[in-house]
Amino acid sequence: MGDAPERDLSRFSGAGYSIGRSRPVQILWLFISGAIFMRWWCPARVRVAVLRLFGAQIGTGVLVRHRVRVHWPWKLAIGDHSWIGEGTWILNLEHVTIGRQVCISQEVLLCTGSHDRRSPTFEFDNGPIVVEDGAWVAARATVLRGVTVGRGATITAAAVAARDVPAGSTLRSAPHDGPPA
Repeated sequence: MGDAPERDLSRFSGAGYSIGRSRPVQILWLFISGAIFMRWWCPARVRVAVLRLFGAQIGTGVLVRHRVRVHWPWKLAIGDHSWIGEGTWILNLEHVTIGRQVCISQEVLLCTGSHDRRSPTFEFDNGPIVVEDGAWVAARATVLRGVTVGRGATITAAAVAARDVPAGSTLRSAPHDGPPA
């Protein structure tokens, strides 16, 4: 095994990353998100309206369940008739685009952020995520930065997508002997 890089996190600069909104808008979003948006008693139609208010592009018939965490709504687009399941975390330091008729199941993590492990200051290595029309990301799956989930593709429960998932294919969490999903 190679030597671990000499790392100095005190020199981290975050170079190249833009939040995209002013500090007051960020604070307001974080307050509204925790106090109202994520709560079980907040109606789904209100969640959609709040996302739109903060700059998200949301199609018609979108269902966003409770306990969904959206890091920055202004970096989010969701197409018509898509579902975002309870407990999903959209950690979108970069843009996340979710197509039409997409199901993002419970406890999914869409994570656009990462770090350059070779950087002595551990700088960001972020990338957008695209989930194309008709895809299904099943419960507790993770989609990492820079990944495109192709049209009609499936990521099974607990699987990790670190690379693009081709249209119509299935990414499984572990070897499977049963019939195709």
